[in-house]
Amino acid sequence: MVMPADNGNTRPAWFVGASYGGTDDQTERFLRRGIWENGYTDRYLNAVKSIAEGDRIAIKSAYVRSNPDGLPFDNRGNPVSVMAIKAIGTVTQNMGDGRRLRVAWVPVNPAKEWYFYTYRATVWEVRPGTWATDQLIGFVFDNQPQDIDGFRNDPYWVQRFGDSDDSSQPYVPASPELTRADTYTIDNILADGCFLGLPKLETMLNRLQTKQNIILQGPPGTGKTWLAKRLAYALIGYKDDSKVRPFQFHPNLSYEDFVRGWRPQGDGSLTLVDGPFLQLADEARNDPDGAYVIVIEEINRGNPASIFGEMLTLLEGDKRKRNEALALAYPRTTGERFYIPPNVYVIGTMNVADRSLALVDLALRRRFAFFDLEPIFDNVWRDWVSEQSGIPTGFLARVAQSMNALNDQIATDRNLGRQFRIGHSYFTPGPGVPIGDEAAWYRGAVETEIAPLLQEYWFDNPDAASAAVSQLLNGL
Repeated sequence: MVMPADNGNTRPAWFVGASYGGTDDQTERFLRRGIWENGYTDRYLNAVKSIAEGDRIAIKSAYVRSNPDGLPFDNRGNPVSVMAIKAIGTVTQNMGDGRRLRVAWVPVNPAKEWYFYTYRATVWEVRPGTWATDQLIGFVFDNQPQDIDGFRNDPYWVQRFGDSDDSSQPYVPASPELTRADTYTIDNILADGCFLGLPKLETMLNRLQTKQNIILQGPPGTGKTWLAKRLAYALIGYKDDSKVRPFQFHPNLSYEDFVRGWRPQGDGSLTLVDGPFLQLADEARNDPDGAYVIVIEEINRGNPASIFGEMLTLLEGDKRKRNEALALAYPRTTGERFYIPPNVYVIGTMNVADRSLALVDLALRRRFAFFDLEPIFDNVWRDWVSEQSGIPTGFLARVAQSMNALNDQIATDRNLGRQFRIGHSYFTPGPGVPIGDEAAWYRGAVETEIAPLLQEYWFDNPDAASAAVSQLLNGL
């Protein structure tokens, strides 16, 4: 039996989505039938079970707005995280199955928009007691205005939206600091310096959620590893490195290293040790409402079919359940069987310019969704680098022109091709890293990073490599 909530203000408020897994918006049906349903069979079950009768609940939709029209503040061209509130209500019954609630709904028409402090996951538990959470709960359920200026000038957002250009002297609210400043969404990926654009990022995240295994492939310097980690954060909903496990494949890696194998001990005996993949799976199994991600760098540098073993079969979405469990190559007990929990996700990266690598096994390809990353030297890249580092946009435009010309030359070389083009990461300083002498910065990157790469590309034609470097440095 689910106990009713107490009448105090200590109970959380719940913000829930009304579409999941590619379904249409279910808001109208929920309101008409006086219910809310968790459309997932493998996520949020414990969270939904913990919702008490009498708890306040709201249907929300989180998205990003870049167009300033209709915003009650100047976004300075930056993407803004928005959460639309479409209905509010009170939970009248919890079925106790983690899937369904009965709710006395009140539609919010038109939907009210709340800014900055948002969360994209389907179920968000918001507990009162901090400046940000009290603001959100008051705005949604008590019709109080949002302190937009307070959020704009909070240290987390002041550099993009605040009144002061001096980020060293940010406005700090008198109330406690934001408790979910580490909340991570696609908005954060864009703000951190991703130049792909919102639609492609949304597609990547959606495919990661549904396919559960994706590979980012592209030429060197296109930010594959960088993006993989941030997609993992966005999937989880916040930055939590304990749920993201990086791992590097290499030619000498084996199943025993990655899944399970015998290891020598100091006394000369052998012990059976779980590798990082089984360790992550066990952690995920003990936390079924959390998402756990293993990021495999250079997934095609090893022999994936040999390294994964029976995991290759178990990676499939319809095999991630107990009745599909398989015996492991090295069982701990007689009859032991293993399955990959549904809250384990795999992101691989692949450098398509590595000539030493064989084609990826077709069986592996069937289990992953692939995304191509390209070199991006466009206006989005130029403006972000200029804003973060202070490099004049005119100088960056010349860098872009030179790099695009070089990449065109590489792409049309019959001994190289598009997969050998050079990515933007070589010319993208970290967020907030000032560049005092842009010419010296650029020359350093060309001479110490690009030139050696070109010499490797044109190892049989050093004059071509030298000419390309000279062309990049021409006019400095």
